[in-house]
Amino acid sequence: MSVQGKTALVTGGSRGIGSAIAKRLAADGAIVAITYAGNTAAADATVAAIESAGGTAFAFQADAADPASQRAGVEQAAAALGGIDILVHNAGVAEFSSIAEDTDETYDRQFGVNVKGLHVGTRAALPHLRNGGRIILIGSISGEMAFPATTVYSATKAAVAALARGWAKDLAFRNILVNTVQPGPIDTDMNPADSDFAGQVLQAIPLGRYGKVEEIAGAVAFLAGPDASYITGTTLNIDGGATA
Repeated sequence: MSVQGKTALVTGGSRGIGSAIAKRLAADGAIVAITYAGNTAAADATVAAIESAGGTAFAFQADAADPASQRAGVEQAAAALGGIDILVHNAGVAEFSSIAEDTDETYDRQFGVNVKGLHVGTRAALPHLRNGGRIILIGSISGEMAFPATTVYSATKAAVAALARGWAKDLAFRNILVNTVQPGPIDTDMNPADSDFAGQVLQAIPLGRYGKVEEIAGAVAFLAGPDASYITGTTLNIDGGATA
């Protein structure tokens, strides 16, 4: 139980990768809080799954696109947890369009959630984050690779990795470690491995398959645990070799 007795906040933790991360950290011994934008049923299901396995979990509604809501969600979670040891920023949105189709609204929405929401949430969490804590940001290999019609999304994920590198230096004096996990194609309800698009994606993956949400959760659990005590300011690609 590598994080036994620690407390963890996972933003965007109601389903997909975020839910898997919350469940894994709870299985490894952490008390977990999740935030979610609006899917109450999915959030309740994640909490129920953790509790049925013997863990403790809380869920709070917080819209990462709304700074006031994001701050309130972090404050509620910190109060329920009694402080934060592990902060995982997973909340994010993706809207795919070419530069000719982009709008101010799609640009603002993606940067608002993926970058500003993450920035606001981290600042709100810092007073509650214990020295020696961990901040783990969920980025994307899109931050390193160009794909058609994903330019704005890719730019937000490049910014996520840049924030982690800078915060790793800013927070080193408190021994708070900051890292980014960059998933490749992962099988989720929003990006299923059996979609028409998946056939094209698989051609670029040496391992020849989509990743599983549990594989991302495992990487996060490693970075949250004691074996990662000398890792900060780095990015870890979990992508089946796509960026190799």
